[in-house]
Amino acid sequence: MRFDDRKKRILSAIVETYIRTGEPVGSKTLSEFPEISVSPATVRNEMAALFEMGFLEQPHTSAGRVPSHLGYRAYIDSLMRVKPLTEDEKDGIDALFNISDPDPDKLLADSAEALAEYTGCATVAMTTTPNYVTVEHIDIVPADATTVVLLVIASNGVVKSKVCRLGFRVNTGIADFFRKFAKDRFCGHTLKDISAEFVNAVSIQLGEYSGVFNPLIVGIYELCKEVYDGQYYLGGQEKLLTYNEYSDRALEIMKLISKRDKLGPVIGNNPSGVTVFIGKENSLSQLSGSSLLVARFNIGENDCGTIGLIGPVRMDYSRLIPHLEYFAEKLGTLLSITYQRKTGDENG
Repeated sequence: MRFDDRKKRILSAIVETYIRTGEPVGSKTLSEFPEISVSPATVRNEMAALFEMGFLEQPHTSAGRVPSHLGYRAYIDSLMRVKPLTEDEKDGIDALFNISDPDPDKLLADSAEALAEYTGCATVAMTTTPNYVTVEHIDIVPADATTVVLLVIASNGVVKSKVCRLGFRVNTGIADFFRKFAKDRFCGHTLKDISAEFVNAVSIQLGEYSGVFNPLIVGIYELCKEVYDGQYYLGGQEKLLTYNEYSDRALEIMKLISKRDKLGPVIGNNPSGVTVFIGKENSLSQLSGSSLLVARFNIGENDCGTIGLIGPVRMDYSRLIPHLEYFAEKLGTLLSITYQRKTGDENG
């Protein structure tokens, strides 16, 4: 059976009408579309053929048809007419990133929330750290007699800190000794190198002082791991509650996407541009009734960022795909500038 031009026009009309209305589409409605211009009987025959080809499904309670996951895939891959962003839409996204000196962590979190508001979908934003990124600098800043702030700076400009409470008073000599020790043992090593085994070996080198300085050594390990693991933020999970499609499983999906170890591998290993996973194409069974749109972006020269949309299969792909692509490009550009500025400040 041939997937000819008329079948393509009818499938496109069904997908776009169903996305807009959420109601099964009938032959009489389609026959009135200018781009169809054939009788309801002819439309019914073509719809029956599309049904046989697997592009349409028939809900039990309706005489109309809805797109199948295969129908959506055919539409996105070869039939969809992407709606280019207007200048006003570009200006609206640009305004979201009009920040003079953003904090990278907060920028990614805020971006996830902003994209959720902009699209009406749940969003996820994630970064990964290249294996060659090294520990650039380690410092301790006394806060009071027995408390210090431990600071780790990576070569990609990421800065992490934590408060460490120690069992002894920290004077200038102790602080200087630990700074030199940490510089000699950690700086220049890749974050990937800073494993539990590596840290244990470093601790042993402290000899009788290993127990005393253990909170700082463990703190360095935890901060290095935090930088290496990258960032993971969600936005707009509550948006899922507004869709009828999620009336009985929104909480299940919200719980799933909150776990980086579950969703991270799915969204983090895709080519550049926007990748679309429709319903059962998702490797996670909990997302079999959802679509996932994923865009990669560069931070500097590294392809290490991902931002994605999660929503019902019945989403407006022709609008959301260009929005996501433009949003990811702008996010990557601002993060690149931010990290470069931080690296320059530290080196200066």
